[in-house]
Amino acid sequence: MASSRKFWIGVAVGALAGGAVSLLDRTTRQGVKEDFKKASGTVTYIAKHPNEFIDEVKETVNKVKTTVQQVSEDVSFITEKVEEIKEVPPQVAELVQESKETLSEMREKAEELNTANRL
Repeated sequence: MASSRKFWIGVAVGALAGGAVSLLDRTTRQGVKEDFKKASGTVTYIAKHPNEFIDEVKETVNKVKTTVQQVSEDVSFITEKVEEIKEVPPQVAELVQESKETLSEMREKAEELNTANRL
């Protein structure tokens, strides 16, 4: 457990050192400063207007629920159609077999008629 703790402390110190070194670049510093202002402004707004934030979260959750429900219904519909398509080949094979038998019977009758007409 102690060696694991040392590892995570090392990772944190390394991240802080890497972050500090990257701030030596002016454009990086300005970008971080702008991002921090945006984030702090958002946090301040949420702190001052928690009900609006909660309403927005609820609305987003409802949209996600609706989307998930629609996708679920679409998947069910597609699954149903795939099952129907799976049933089609045996039906087609049966229809082809019946057609073949009917054509054979018609050919036999035609041959019988030809034979009868020749006599």
